[in-house]
Amino acid sequence: MIEYFDVAKTEEDIGFYAGFVGASFMFGRFLTSFIWGMVSDRYGRKRVILLGSFSIIIFNTLFGLSVNYWMALGARFLLGCFNGLLGPVKAYAIEILRKEYQALGLSIVGTFWGVGLIIGPAIGGYLALPAEKYPTLFSESSLFGRFPFFLPCLVISIFTVVVFISSFWIQETLHMHPSEKGEGLEKLEENKSTASPAKKSLWRNWPLMSNIIVYCIDALHDMAYTEIFSLWAVSPRRLGGMGFSSADVGEVLAISGFGLLFTQLYIFPKVEKITGPLPLVRYGSFISIPLLASYPAIAKLTGLSLKVTINCASLLKNCFSATIVTAILIMQNNSVPQDQRGAANGLAMTAMSLFKAIGPAGAGVLFSWAETRQDAFFFTGDSMVFFIFNILLLMMGIMTFEPFMPKNASKPYKEVITERVEPEE
Repeated sequence: MIEYFDVAKTEEDIGFYAGFVGASFMFGRFLTSFIWGMVSDRYGRKRVILLGSFSIIIFNTLFGLSVNYWMALGARFLLGCFNGLLGPVKAYAIEILRKEYQALGLSIVGTFWGVGLIIGPAIGGYLALPAEKYPTLFSESSLFGRFPFFLPCLVISIFTVVVFISSFWIQETLHMHPSEKGEGLEKLEENKSTASPAKKSLWRNWPLMSNIIVYCIDALHDMAYTEIFSLWAVSPRRLGGMGFSSADVGEVLAISGFGLLFTQLYIFPKVEKITGPLPLVRYGSFISIPLLASYPAIAKLTGLSLKVTINCASLLKNCFSATIVTAILIMQNNSVPQDQRGAANGLAMTAMSLFKAIGPAGAGVLFSWAETRQDAFFFTGDSMVFFIFNILLLMMGIMTFEPFMPKNASKPYKEVITERVEPEE
């Protein structure tokens, strides 16, 4: 799209401008996430979900109809401002399920968010520029010929229309207060007596705050990687890329998406039940380091060996990324009592959105700079990009150890409180 708008003066500048388009959505969400969280607490999760879905239909369609760079930038920013879905959806996933299924609910939210980040670009790769790719179906004078990026946006908007209509039948959970069998007036009074003090200590809840910090670093890494991967894949081989077409990139992302869907829904819950979420964050970060370090070498392959290797590497990388995010979400919601989860998710969303806004813009600048370093003494070209990504992964892995992150960070809040009270008794 950036190349089509002819805003970049050189090929190396495309990443710079593309980064700001990606960052505009996250910056808009950073400005309004906490507000939408408060709105959902006051007026209900369902209303915010409906409004967020409707905003996708409007602003995503406008993005596809953009005639210049600034219109595309503005459409993405407005979409971020009005799309307050993720925080209320996390709260909804917890409130609609019984206690024993709440971890699975958060796992599904994290999984499909990761799948969306993969399948979305894949749709763009297959359906962008349809008049060039499918001239027998779309002519240059047709609507999709005059607006070459409208078709993928239209497909996503149509899917969102289905989601929007379906959301009218979902149950509102804001005023639901389900209780387990055996819980009576005594339990209710206990909850009332402990709710107020807990709210005051949210900022002093170090298991929560340490999780949010790791979450922010992961968000920075994840968004930067998502932004860089497509740019690196289509970059010319003389600049260290793989010289893929947008359709080739879409194929890689689609395979990763379907593989991710399987591993997160069927493998992750079983492994998490055995190990707990904290080791998954730790080892997922460390194992991803050699995987990313191999990317520059993979780009030197050709033909079938290149496609097979990059598909396997992309699948593994995205599975590790989704595993880390899902495990962090579980730990965040375990680290606070039930009545603080909305506030905790809002705080995490606000901080995370800022880092996700920095990610694409920073990645675009980094990628453009790296491609000018083809004759550098060390970490030439795109090798420098993956080296910096690995520094972030190393930081995340180290932060999962004490004293930064407590050992009980992955335990449910009630268990931690019980452990603190029992010794005193």
